[in-house]
Amino acid sequence: MAVTDEAILRIKDMILSGELAPGDRLPPEKELSERLGLSRSSLREAVKALEVLRVLSVKRGDGTFVTSLEPRLLLEAMTFVVDLHDNDSILEMFAVRRILEPAAAAIAAGHLDENGIADLRGQLAAVTEQSDVETLVDHDTRFHATIVDAAGNSYLSTLIASLSGHTTRARIWRGITQQSSAARTLAEHTGIVDALEAGDARLAEVLTAAHIYGVEQWLRQWSSPSALP
Repeated sequence: MAVTDEAILRIKDMILSGELAPGDRLPPEKELSERLGLSRSSLREAVKALEVLRVLSVKRGDGTFVTSLEPRLLLEAMTFVVDLHDNDSILEMFAVRRILEPAAAAIAAGHLDENGIADLRGQLAAVTEQSDVETLVDHDTRFHATIVDAAGNSYLSTLIASLSGHTTRARIWRGITQQSSAARTLAEHTGIVDALEAGDARLAEVLTAAHIYGVEQWLRQWSSPSALP
């Protein structure tokens, strides 16, 4: 069992046993990690996962709380998980992105000037493998939008932005559950920028398609019946 999964189960057990009730504040991170015998980084990832599932609520500067656990909250989270497991809609969105975005990248290769490449390089420099999941997903969204916008087709930009927005939670879940996803994403983004800077439209197209397919492939594996807990 992955360490993050173990941390999730330990927190869940605290809630099921009544040690933590709806509305209760979790102990400080250092105290809770020592108490559970887990690293602070593993505990942090577990909290992010449980926040996505609406079990915990993180209030910046105030602490982390158990939610009300009301059915509507848990149903919303369950709908997200069910969508991943049983609904092809998210996979279909990624498939459409895999068709459209590589073509946009190929066009962008002929449009991006030095300032555009510098902007993309700056976006890459602003994040690291150690950045939190939300920061990395924000970077991923902005990075792809910058390239699509450079293609110069506003209708295409709007369409892809809509598709991207609907896949945000899936990308957050990947960042939480898949090891090395941050390193892989940043390396692939760097390769795409290198191709764009070289003006190699075909390479930019192929690398973008492979990059999006990597997320799509992970999603297919995660949502398969064998991946169910």
